[in-house]
Amino acid sequence: MTMELRWDPLLGEWVMVSSVRRARPWLPTGFCPFCPGAPETGYGWRVVVLENRYPMLSPNPPEPSKHRFYKTGRALGRCLILVETPEHNVDDISDLPVDQIRLVLKTLQDVVAEESRRDYASYLLWFRNKGVEIGVSLTHPHSQIYITPFIPVRVKRELRSFKMYLKKTERCLLCDIIRVEEEDKVRLLHSTPTWTAFMPFHPHWPFEALLTPRRHVQLLTELDHRELGDLALMLKLVLCGFKNIFRKPTPYMLVLHQAPLKGNHNYYHLHLEIYGVEREENKMKYAAGMENGGGNFTYDTSRGERGGS
Repeated sequence: MTMELRWDPLLGEWVMVSSVRRARPWLPTGFCPFCPGAPETGYGWRVVVLENRYPMLSPNPPEPSKHRFYKTGRALGRCLILVETPEHNVDDISDLPVDQIRLVLKTLQDVVAEESRRDYASYLLWFRNKGVEIGVSLTHPHSQIYITPFIPVRVKRELRSFKMYLKKTERCLLCDIIRVEEEDKVRLLHSTPTWTAFMPFHPHWPFEALLTPRRHVQLLTELDHRELGDLALMLKLVLCGFKNIFRKPTPYMLVLHQAPLKGNHNYYHLHLEIYGVEREENKMKYAAGMENGGGNFTYDTSRGERGGS
């Protein structure tokens, strides 16, 4: 079994390697490991957190391989599954009542608080993949939590941008973006007293949304009761919108970007990103040569271009 981190010296980032992942089941029939009564779930729960049986990271990983030139590291961390409802035949988290979505978020808050105390925990990434087109192997409504010993590269880039903007303007970058989007209005999707959602002016995917609290907070654990409830409502409304873009629900990725678990990052502003990956009915947007090879995304429509200077 191989489970280790491998450092890419060309890009300056860690790659997670785990041969355990190859054994994970793909759309099993007649059995669901996330349903009530399964060996790991039991009964009497509304939301449950499980250890991922096929993880990229482990609290007790094997020693990494040694190489005469390349740098490796222990795959120290955790990979968890957040099962969002006992109901198997619910299509999406947006089909759940708002109070159930809030319970999912409250459970996630508790996990963030608990994992923050671990020495190795540098970052906690919560994400949700929807659709077999992007690799979902079990359809029972669930999301995933990775607790990593490093800060993900995309978040590191954001941290740098937030810090530079604060140094230049003495303001928060995302607070200013919220103000601009609410003035322009054309990309605004929905707003509540504590949250706002909009399509970014600079999209990477065909249908993309940014959800952000109005209050300048860094970690999910900082959200109060009302903010958590508004986020649950916002997720339901925005994801229902994604579900109705085409005749069948579009595949998407949902990711929470919060500050690292260690250190002071008060210049950062928590937000959630949603990427709808179909450009037209049954036509996927692929991250191909320019996106993967060059690192810059292309966008094919004029959607979200208005709202000018």
